[in-house]
Amino acid sequence: MRLFCSVCLTLASSLLIGCGTPSFLVTPISHSSELNEETVQPGKGWSPPKVAIIEIEGMLANAKAGGLLTATENSMSLFTQQLDKAEADPAVKAVVLRVNSPGGTVTASDAMYQLIKRFRKKTEKPVVASIQEVGASGAFYLSCAADKIVAQPTSIVGSIGVIFESMEFSGTLDKLGARSWAITSGPLKEMGSPFKPLEPRERVVMEQMVNEYFTRFVEVVRSNRTLTEAVAIDLTDYKKPDYAGIFSGRVFSGEEAKKRGLIDQTGLLADAIDLAKSLGKVPNAEVVMYRRPYGYSGSIYASSTLPAPNGNMTKIDLPGAQAFIPAGFYYMWRPGI
Repeated sequence: MRLFCSVCLTLASSLLIGCGTPSFLVTPISHSSELNEETVQPGKGWSPPKVAIIEIEGMLANAKAGGLLTATENSMSLFTQQLDKAEADPAVKAVVLRVNSPGGTVTASDAMYQLIKRFRKKTEKPVVASIQEVGASGAFYLSCAADKIVAQPTSIVGSIGVIFESMEFSGTLDKLGARSWAITSGPLKEMGSPFKPLEPRERVVMEQMVNEYFTRFVEVVRSNRTLTEAVAIDLTDYKKPDYAGIFSGRVFSGEEAKKRGLIDQTGLLADAIDLAKSLGKVPNAEVVMYRRPYGYSGSIYASSTLPAPNGNMTKIDLPGAQAFIPAGFYYMWRPGI
């Protein structure tokens, strides 16, 4: 089958654009949506217990990603399915969340946080969050649901805050002689539209929602972490220009995050796995990951979403970051991209 497809594609290419063109090898894959369990670190002894690694990578959103001829995946759906599989397997004694994300939507971040909390309460299986390159904003939010958080000394951690981001094109439309109009059911229905300036009362409503989501974020961190900084009674104190503490929206290195109580310890993914084994009291456990039938490459760092480096050294590619995202409320770190 593989040889036949390769030959056919080669002949077709030759007929269309001449000889000397490269051939293509098409490999049929299973269309099953079931998750396969793959061992990435063997255990010791006969039928050892398991520690499951669950990936949290890229922008967090309850939406599919991908494009033409590429497999699409709803990251939140995949996360839920992986967590359910770890819950249903009595041999899984602990879970490691491999976090590499700048955050995402407010709702997806909070939903994943709640799912981890429910998993811990229902199963009593320990959960360790292991932050890789980035564990910022919504990714840090959901990491707070874990028993312990481990980050590398150079990881990017924090960005505790909320952002509503949109654009305005009304000036550009005026220069083009174009107009935009909408028929709405109420005076605030068009709030945040990129085709009109943001009115003062609209800004007030937006700020109220940002403050509501920020209050929720602060409470999540306060209730799950032992911080070196007391939480302010009036959260508007965090908007003062000279404030640069934990709740300013800034990021920290993993080393600094540990000093401030945002994480428990610094270390590699292997250290987080060892910690999970210790908490689960399974020192001889094997380490497994859950994969679709396609795309597995066989290590605990498989399928990282961070792109390969290129010659443009001034460009920073974050896992799952996009130059433009739909208008909305985000727990997300977006450093000027």
